Amino acid sequence: MTAAAGSAPRHLEDPSALLEHHFLQIRDAPPGNVLLSCAAVDFARCRGDWIGVVVTPWFINVFLLPGGGDLWGDIPAGQRRYVDLPSGTVAFTAAEDPFIGPYQYSPLVEPVSAVPDMAAALNIAHEVMRGIFPRPTSAPDVAQHESVVPVTTRRAFFRRLAGKR
Repeated sequence: MTAAAGSAPRHLEDPSALLEHHFLQIRDAPPGNVLLSCAAVDFARCRGDWIGVVVTPWFINVFLLPGGGDLWGDIPAGQRRYVDLPSGTVAFTAAEDPFIGPYQYSPLVEPVSAVPDMAAALNIAHEVMRGIFPRPTSAPDVAQHESVVPVTTRRAFFRRLAGKR
């Protein structure tokens, strides 16, 4: 991570390993879903910043981290902002962690106790990322994707996953 004067530290490389390491170290969290572990799933650059899904025993959230691009916007912890992604607008809440730095998240599954196992959690994460970026996330910058399946809300996304319209 590096920091520019007056801005959030930037993650110059894929933050997946950093996030997994951090959440695996948490010992004082309330009991979660014992069938889940920690995983950072399908992180990719979007307009120069990082977006992906983080799975833990306590939550499954879409994470947005600063990478030096124009998708990120500094806001105080606890504040909400709306971010235009290729699939639609998503509400993110700002947070800060001494190890990770500032990040923004959007909850996907509440309560996480409803997730039957890690395979199901990973499937949710991969499906969400395919919903956000319909083409493979291994492209150098997913902002270049043009074919987009519109999903405007989490509810609509999960209805689509369940085969409902």
